[in-house]
Amino acid sequence: MKFSLDVENNPTGWPDHTQLPESDGTFVKNFQELPQSILLTDSITPVFQNIHPDGNYCIGQDSGIYWRLTEPLERGAEAPDWFYVPNVPPTIDGQLRRSYVMWQEFVAPLIVLEFVSGNGAEERDRTPLLRSGQQETKPGKFWIYENVIRPAFYGIYEVTKASVEVYHLVDNSYHLVPVNDRHHYPIQPLGVELGIWQERYQNAELPWLRWWDSAGNLLLTGFERAEEERQRADRAQHQLEQLRAQLRSAGLEPEL
Repeated sequence: MKFSLDVENNPTGWPDHTQLPESDGTFVKNFQELPQSILLTDSITPVFQNIHPDGNYCIGQDSGIYWRLTEPLERGAEAPDWFYVPNVPPTIDGQLRRSYVMWQEFVAPLIVLEFVSGNGAEERDRTPLLRSGQQETKPGKFWIYENVIRPAFYGIYEVTKASVEVYHLVDNSYHLVPVNDRHHYPIQPLGVELGIWQERYQNAELPWLRWWDSAGNLLLTGFERAEEERQRADRAQHQLEQLRAQLRSAGLEPEL
């Protein structure tokens, strides 16, 4: 795919997010992946709003991260199922990003999550990028994250195995994060934990990937918070009605 570069508005000569493809034109989602991304984003948004009162952060859901310029252009991108980048604005020149361009931003994601749809080999592929003349090996996804994009945390989630493994970038290489006594993986910079939640969401009971706070409390979605508040109000109303009934029985019902 060829592109036309507006040199006047982009004097660096490198394409920006408006000039790079936002899709490779293939279907990559199954029926679980979109709700899973929404569940992760919805429940952790209050945490991000607290960390970033200025609103300077972005979340990508199956969005491209461009790490090199290639032909065709899509070969220079990875599209994690979910990722979070701190301290960058959600828009550029009033436009939502079509992709995240490393040579334009220079800020690595803090965490990248991949949802396994096959056997997990692609997400764990450590094949390095090697060149010989005009030929080069296709680098593996794990290698690209570890050596080029370099998110501090990389998670591989397998719904079919009800499991997640989390890697932390330490001394330029990924090391498995040990599970804690709640069988969660701490993401310390955010004060949260990542783990498996075997319950019903979006009309499907599955081992969903979810967040907890550092005390082990599940981070709720907006619907769950509203439902919890409704149940709290119902309990308060029930207690009030019981009290009124007791007062009536004692002939002490207050005048309204």
